[in-house]
Amino acid sequence: MNRPHSFWAFYAALLALGVALYFISGWFPADLPIVMPWEFHWPEYLATGLTLGWFFRGLARTASRPPLWRTVLFVAGVLSFYIVLQTRWDYYAQHLFFAHRWAHFVLHHAGAFAIAMGMSGPVLHAGLPQRLQKLVDSKPVQASLNTLQHPVMAPMLFVGLLYFWLIPAIHTRVMLDATLYQIMNWTMAINGVMFWSLVLDSRPRPPARLSHLGRAALILVIELPQMVLGAILSLSMTDYYPVYNICGRVLDMTALNDQHYGGLIIWLPGTLTSFAAMIVVLVTMRLNEEKNEKAAA
Repeated sequence: MNRPHSFWAFYAALLALGVALYFISGWFPADLPIVMPWEFHWPEYLATGLTLGWFFRGLARTASRPPLWRTVLFVAGVLSFYIVLQTRWDYYAQHLFFAHRWAHFVLHHAGAFAIAMGMSGPVLHAGLPQRLQKLVDSKPVQASLNTLQHPVMAPMLFVGLLYFWLIPAIHTRVMLDATLYQIMNWTMAINGVMFWSLVLDSRPRPPARLSHLGRAALILVIELPQMVLGAILSLSMTDYYPVYNICGRVLDMTALNDQHYGGLIIWLPGTLTSFAAMIVVLVTMRLNEEKNEKAAA
């Protein structure tokens, strides 16, 4: 895979598989196994395939490879995105509020957390085609990343997107519009990866963007708004999302039960993710202190 012609073979195989999945999922959506796409989408498919392909090519090109456990986490995180976006789970997410919340928990929290823990940015960069490397390294792209990962902007976007897509009127519109639905998923996934990459960076500052204290502060900033939103949705006796009655729930449950379960997913797993992030920050802070002590000895 390190040779140019062999990677063109990978591109061809990826395209051929995508065409096959596109037609098969279009012809027999209800007859396919749960791991097959309910609605095939080229952007999600190509993003997954190309990311993994470039990642493994980067592994072959770089001498300083990440530990195996980080590689496993990165690959697992990318695959988790594919599972919630390109398997039958996406069908359930369109017809059950709590399944939708599980999907977004993966995109915004668990899967993005795993990708960030992989710390595989340099490896992925090494596997990119030269033109994409130049694009990623360009001043406009780097300036945009610096803005989006600014310590003030990052938590605002993380919490703001979670609230924005759950505003009842907006959520109803999104769930009835396929394009907006894809935009919602993409923004949640990208924002999740960017936020957790900022917080879970194991390096000291510099070269990391934030000190360990700053990362811990960001975790605390995002935690309370998530708990409040989860509590409101899990305790309220008002059905805020009647759109799932329009779409049709695939399980026999009331609208309020569906909403309450969804609120609990925001509340409890989201809180546990923040606790896990805080532990990671404290551990990396101690490890960096030990490295500094050894270097000074």
